[in-house]
Amino acid sequence: MSEIGEIDEGFYSRQLYVLGHEAMRRMGTANVLIAGMRGLGVEIAKNVILSGVKSVTVQDEGTAVWADLSSQFFLKESHLGQNRATCSLQQLSALNPHVRVSTHTGPLDEDLLLQFQVVVLTDSSLDDQKRFGELCHSRGIKFIVADTKGLCGQLFCDFGEEFEVLDENGEEPASAMIQSVSQANPGVVLCTDDRQHRFSDGSKVFFSEVQGMTELNSIGPVEIKDCGQYSFGIGDTSAFSQYERGGVVTEVKQPFNLQFKSLGEALLDRQLLKMNDFGKIQRHNTLHLAFQALHGFVKKEQRLPRPRSQSDADALLAMVEELNTVAKLEQLDKAAVRTLSYTARGNLAPINAFIGGLAAQEVIKACSGKFTPLRQWLYFDALECLPEEEDQLTECSLSAKGTRYDGQIAVFGPAFQEKLERQKYFLVGAGAIGCELFKNFALMGLGAGEEGQITVTDMDFIERSNLNRQFLFRAQDIGKSKSDVAAKAVREINPRMNIIAHQNRLAPDSEGVYDYNFFMGLDGVAAALDNVEARVYLDGRCVQHQKPLLEGGTLGCQGHTLVVVPHLTNSYGPDTSSSNEAIPLCTLKNFPYRIEHTLQWARDQFEGLFKQTPENVNLFLRDEGFVERTLGLGDAEALEVLGGLWSSLEVMEAGGQRPTSWKDCVSWARCKWETLYNNDIRQLLHCFPPKEVTASGLPFWAGSKKCPHPLTFDPNSTTHMEYVVAAANLYGQIFGISGTRDGASIRETLENVHVPSFTPKSSVKIHLTDKEMEEEKQPDGDEAEKARLEELKGKLASSSLKSPLMQMYPTDFEKDDDSNFHMDYIVAASNLRAENYVIPAADRHKSKRIAGRIIPAIATTTAAVAGLMCLELYKLVQGHQKISSYRTAYMYLPVTHILFCQPTQTNNFEVAGKKYTLWDGFLVEGRRGDQQEMTLGDLIQYIKEEYNLSICALYCGTAVLYMGQTERLKLSVSDVVRMFTKEDIPPHKKMLELTPSFTEDEDCETVPTIRYMRL
Repeated sequence: MSEIGEIDEGFYSRQLYVLGHEAMRRMGTANVLIAGMRGLGVEIAKNVILSGVKSVTVQDEGTAVWADLSSQFFLKESHLGQNRATCSLQQLSALNPHVRVSTHTGPLDEDLLLQFQVVVLTDSSLDDQKRFGELCHSRGIKFIVADTKGLCGQLFCDFGEEFEVLDENGEEPASAMIQSVSQANPGVVLCTDDRQHRFSDGSKVFFSEVQGMTELNSIGPVEIKDCGQYSFGIGDTSAFSQYERGGVVTEVKQPFNLQFKSLGEALLDRQLLKMNDFGKIQRHNTLHLAFQALHGFVKKEQRLPRPRSQSDADALLAMVEELNTVAKLEQLDKAAVRTLSYTARGNLAPINAFIGGLAAQEVIKACSGKFTPLRQWLYFDALECLPEEEDQLTECSLSAKGTRYDGQIAVFGPAFQEKLERQKYFLVGAGAIGCELFKNFALMGLGAGEEGQITVTDMDFIERSNLNRQFLFRAQDIGKSKSDVAAKAVREINPRMNIIAHQNRLAPDSEGVYDYNFFMGLDGVAAALDNVEARVYLDGRCVQHQKPLLEGGTLGCQGHTLVVVPHLTNSYGPDTSSSNEAIPLCTLKNFPYRIEHTLQWARDQFEGLFKQTPENVNLFLRDEGFVERTLGLGDAEALEVLGGLWSSLEVMEAGGQRPTSWKDCVSWARCKWETLYNNDIRQLLHCFPPKEVTASGLPFWAGSKKCPHPLTFDPNSTTHMEYVVAAANLYGQIFGISGTRDGASIRETLENVHVPSFTPKSSVKIHLTDKEMEEEKQPDGDEAEKARLEELKGKLASSSLKSPLMQMYPTDFEKDDDSNFHMDYIVAASNLRAENYVIPAADRHKSKRIAGRIIPAIATTTAAVAGLMCLELYKLVQGHQKISSYRTAYMYLPVTHILFCQPTQTNNFEVAGKKYTLWDGFLVEGRRGDQQEMTLGDLIQYIKEEYNLSICALYCGTAVLYMGQTERLKLSVSDVVRMFTKEDIPPHKKMLELTPSFTEDEDCETVPTIRYMRL
């Protein structure tokens, strides 16, 4: 970073939501040495540089060889024979302008290492690991070893005798609203039941905003005990005042210290192995010895074992067995040792991406004290990527060929390489995961042959906040198409890549491009999407066309991968995410109690004032039927829409809200402030006074109902003025009026603003629940509403309001532009409302994440996820048919928790005694040769003859095509679909999905889909 304490929030935007400002500042003081610039070293360096440490020095004495190009994405064929670190410097330096990157091409020595706070060794000997590990341990330098050999990987961390972890997992401190606190020993705190608290026995908490038992607000962190779902015990409260209402209890995160062993010591301690695939405990214990034996083999032979060499495998196994005389493992995984020997010369991009992502995350932990480090060994293997059946590969067939794929051929052989190059894949998304996948595809050679091809689509354009994790993009690419720039960057990595780049959203409206013929020409699909809706849609298309799908996603330091294999696994499936997360409207409108509520309210205000109303005005100006159509929505909604419409068209002098000058905009903003933060609150308190009690005699304002108080406008209050400045400027923008940020001139204008007086009304009804709101929504309002609507209808009929000069300029919310007043408005509007309800305010950074619905992201998780996805790709291309060969992965990198399991096998369902799966649709050719298209009767007869099932009903989506109506049987299937869906069938739609119901099993909830071909 440019200076300690100065963080480029535009560049680090998404990562800041993972690490936070304090951790980033600590990282900005760290100097990191990464030794070894082959594929694993450059992966770690890339991720660490993107993360924002002070400096990175990359060390390598070696020169580039062909096998390096299998995973070193910053080396080109023209670099062969040149120093790897020197050749990588320019590209590494371009990743992050805030990080100083330098090279060291000499050997490692003590003087060099003492210049750094973190040292990472890759591609190193065990002797060097022990020697430099002891040095670092004794001098307080954090020491990391990362290594990959073929399909196996190793990671080791030693952060010294006393390493302070400042935040165990990076989660927001748990908090809960208080319902009651007993006067007892121990006192019992009961939380409101809107959600379960996340405290546990031993957690330390502090109290705030408690009324009555105010002693709680002033005591230090309290340790809690006897946690239930909604309650917990604290110390003696018997002498405290009686609890009245309110209060928030919040977790206090406690730092703690960890002690690490040096590498020499840790080699002998198997308890330090962190397991990740519990089906492989024996294998990973064996790999701990096998990696040591491999170092011994290299020291003795001055080379790695030869691919598929039986004699070398025997020698390595003998070394492992000798080491086990000390380690005393009950059972060795001898097959894994042999496979490690056979594949040790392999250099695979996906393995390096995964281990490199994990290693870089440990560097971040070492630099920042954020998250819990690995203690201390982690082993990983993906040996299930090898052929399921015994292959015929020989030592000779795997020898180096002098190609960029030598590191991959050493594991899988030349025939598999040719098959990879022939693949036709569809990459959906060129963002963070998309860039990492694309890089791996290029290194693997996926689609790089004459017959192969990668089609990539992404509708987005590059923004500055992308640069911190979407490593194929640079500052000069901002504003350009992601898919185009990514395709160009990938061709730089591997010029043989055949890529077609699109800018289409994957959705029903792009099915003309991604039609039946497109999907049937694919070998598979990789999803790099950032929302569930798009994933579900793509998954459905893959099931429809029987294509495998690689799926992965991240949320900060959490990641998952999933592979969908036709006829073997379940699909990604429909969206099962709960809609219960939606905030009730009555909470937003009248009873907020979390900052999330006030931010959503502010966002709704923004959308209504600056987007929806201007859009309605423009619709009214160009659409003669707008008013009549709006009247059909119901009186209450029509009154709101048409009232806002008229106000925006009529000038202020005539009773409307349309400004004609900047002063009008300031006046509007000031009056809006008064309405929202004073008048509306006074009205609410008029209906429900502070001492109000419910029918059962309990306080109305209790638990999650926080009693608000009105605010009084103060031009000397920063937040008050920030609201007026932002609101006035945004209001001016939608009417084409220029504003200013000059606070002095705005204050001067405010002095002359007339703020209308307000008196609360007893006739106003305030709803307590969303159900009440719905029940009150009558299709027809009262006579007063009808009269007001008639009046508005008459006013809006005036020709003077239909002038093109009345056009407005709707505002689309954009969170990442700090000059556009959007976040200024959201932050001020939300924090003022929070002040109304005594909710702790949120700073701009937090407000932007919540209101902008930003997904926290970091390069380390993205790299690891993409690596795992490409390991599954190896299996798909080979055609693995055993479900035990595939892996679903879940990662939680803050505590290095990684879990691998088999995917879920596809579910069976039964129709008329026969079993089917979701992959077993009935494929029907609707037109054969030159024949006319099938009639509905022909289709019913065909299903009866082919599958012995009688169709009694047929649906297309929600449309009923047939329920016994004989007159429809003579119509073509396409005509029936057009007639009863009331939609035309697009020419590109070659397949119709029809859902039958069968006489033989009418109650069956799940049935095979009829995939009707219109070719």
